[in-house]
Amino acid sequence: MIHGLDANGFRSHAREHLDKPGQRAALHAATDLIGERRGKAVAAVPEWEQLRESARAIKEDVLANLDVYLERFVENAEADNVKVHWARDADEACAVIAKLAKSAGPGAIVKGKSMVTEEIGLNRALEELGYAPLETDLGERILQLAGQPPAHIIVPAIHLTRAGIADIFVNELDIERTEDPNRLTEIARKLLREQFARSSLGISGVNFAIAETGSMLLLENEGNIRLSTSLPAVHVAVMGIEKLLPRVADLDVFLRLLPRSGTGQKMTSYQTLLTGAPDPADSADDSEGPREVHVVLVDNGRTKMLGDRLERQTLACIRCGACQNVCPVFRQVGGHAYGSVYAGPIGAILTPQLVDVEHAHELPFASSLCGACRDVCPVKIDIPRLLLHLRARSVQNVPAGRRGERGAFRAWAWAMQKPGRYRALSRLARFGGRMAAGKGGLGRLLRKRVGPLGNWTAARELAAPARTPFRELWDRELKNGGSGHEK
Repeated sequence: MIHGLDANGFRSHAREHLDKPGQRAALHAATDLIGERRGKAVAAVPEWEQLRESARAIKEDVLANLDVYLERFVENAEADNVKVHWARDADEACAVIAKLAKSAGPGAIVKGKSMVTEEIGLNRALEELGYAPLETDLGERILQLAGQPPAHIIVPAIHLTRAGIADIFVNELDIERTEDPNRLTEIARKLLREQFARSSLGISGVNFAIAETGSMLLLENEGNIRLSTSLPAVHVAVMGIEKLLPRVADLDVFLRLLPRSGTGQKMTSYQTLLTGAPDPADSADDSEGPREVHVVLVDNGRTKMLGDRLERQTLACIRCGACQNVCPVFRQVGGHAYGSVYAGPIGAILTPQLVDVEHAHELPFASSLCGACRDVCPVKIDIPRLLLHLRARSVQNVPAGRRGERGAFRAWAWAMQKPGRYRALSRLARFGGRMAAGKGGLGRLLRKRVGPLGNWTAARELAAPARTPFRELWDRELKNGGSGHEK
């Protein structure tokens, strides 16, 4: 289960977001900048492709032996006084965390940025119980004030303009209007620090968990995660079960890939490696950090992906967002059009597998299959191949809106079985194409009403088919020496 899922509304959502020129301009500006920085950062690493191959091999090993590495992680974490909780789905995960919030006592609940907590709808679940979890990442806090989900894995408020953020601050915080980024950041920092000072529970995600030591690595640029995991008396780390690496030494590969792929940085500003918790028998008051550390291991549909080698490579994702930054579809419609916390190319393959494809059957089609996502993925996930695989699964139980499409492909398959059928259908298609491309009223009617032509011609000219097909040109000219003249 993914909280707030509305993935089967992609088509309508996309049309809605295409009508937001300010949002599209913000998306283009941000993704262009990140892409430029990424290009420079990657070019400075001659062994980039070798690192990608190493990362892919490590993650393949982890996913093929996930049960072994999970047991090893749990054993080592618990040996260092970390309390591990298992959650089969979103409801179980939220229930565990709600119980820990109750035991933590009065005080603020502060959260670091975490995609998996968005996935399980943790904020909503805690709010329904009377808690007020506070997002401490600046982008996430802006969206929390606006009542919006994140629009990007790394840059959650990527779709907002400076003026839009100023409007949110004025409306929700009752401040004097300013569009100065430094001033807006100062206002947010002051309010957040007041909450940190009185917090009792800190919640974070996990970038990588190390089976060898039971450690957890958290990466960030703002310092809010470090405060969320060190100031409150209780720290709860929430992670998908796939986030494991076998050894600490493996971080050498992933710490060179993730920052460069995500933001174009050589390294994030903060890297926090957490190992263990204080011994409960130690009553010393001068110990640093939380007195309790909990890890919630979330399945929520992941184990069912492990049996298929093609599908399970989706779980190798390290949440860098590089595929989103290069995707022509994402750059036009933004993250909210996908109706899932996971947007862009990775969301188009991850969401349908987590929730079953019938609940997100439109997402595998939200792609041009250009392959740019595969080219930039630091762990070499073959996203286009997975999209085609999920499209095939999607049409096995065809929604009503796709029955015509399935019928068209069946007709095409029938026609391709015999040369005579193909030639006859080609002549019919050329005649129809010339009619539709015509300047008269009939052509306009056909372009608007027949099948998907209306969507295609809304922003494109429809070219008339050539009167002489290539097959005839080949027989008449090219076959006889390729000179363009018959012999």
